[in-house]
Amino acid sequence: MNAIPNYFLISVSNRQNLDLCMRYSLAGFTSSINGFWTFVDINEGDYVSFLYGARVKNLYKVVKKAAYTGAEVLPPWPSVTFKMSGKTYYFPYRLYLKQERVLDEAMIRPEFAYVAENLLLRGGYRKTHFQADALTFHNVSNMGAIFTGTNENLDIHGEEFVPKIVFDKSKQEIPEKFYFNELLLQSLIKRKLPTIMGNILERLELNYGAEDFEILGEKAIPEGYVDIFLKLKHPVGTNKYILIEVKTNKAGEKDLDQLRGYLSEFENDSSANGILIAKDFSKKNMTKCENTLLIKYSFDDLNDDGEYSYEELLEKMELEIR
Repeated sequence: MNAIPNYFLISVSNRQNLDLCMRYSLAGFTSSINGFWTFVDINEGDYVSFLYGARVKNLYKVVKKAAYTGAEVLPPWPSVTFKMSGKTYYFPYRLYLKQERVLDEAMIRPEFAYVAENLLLRGGYRKTHFQADALTFHNVSNMGAIFTGTNENLDIHGEEFVPKIVFDKSKQEIPEKFYFNELLLQSLIKRKLPTIMGNILERLELNYGAEDFEILGEKAIPEGYVDIFLKLKHPVGTNKYILIEVKTNKAGEKDLDQLRGYLSEFENDSSANGILIAKDFSKKNMTKCENTLLIKYSFDDLNDDGEYSYEELLEKMELEIR
């Protein structure tokens, strides 16, 4: 499942940062939870383009990920201070990229409809990265021209570190340690879902193989934001959708109502199913809901006082269909 690499559009805040990204084939993310989330959500082997001014810039393959201490003084991006909050952010999280194609395309092209709809319903960027579907990636892979040049090398003399995730908020030390939250949980679940996808399709009585579906990140719909969105890679005649709502703690009746609200957007399409994933469920949630599954997540042998890398938590994660 998800045999092809994932494709992301990385939102860039200003022209200067974009020029530096393209000059060095390098993406950087701030010392914030959104920056850390983007860093762990995009993997080596995935593909990215930069998104700036409603235009899509170039196509790159991610060849290395690294996090650096002392990033306040590391090139190429200067620290950023926001006037409203007074907080200063720098760029410890880096993706090293290999440029594959040269392109400069407007988002209004129909080939970008999947991402453009997300942007429109959000009313703007307000997000570090957007995951596109396989069709968008296929289209982008044929746009522009093959890159035959070379990019400048940037020597970064910084010490690398492995970011950790903690479950005791008092232990949070940004950017080295982040408190576990729903964004990180969503990313982990996206990576873990393929291990139980066959069982999910069987329980939902969907006559497809796990390899027929693609697992996508947050999807904007008029009712709100679906945390994880599954659809057929190559629909024929009609599509099949699975909408997943994720809760960090115990889920209650209001959470099921939220999921039902999202499913109502597909009420003219009987192919939509729902999944609610949570740490636990109230007793009211334990009854079977039509076209909906409950999945409990947990981490094997987890110490609440411990510190874990993203990959360690992924290895410990267990998903149990109720």
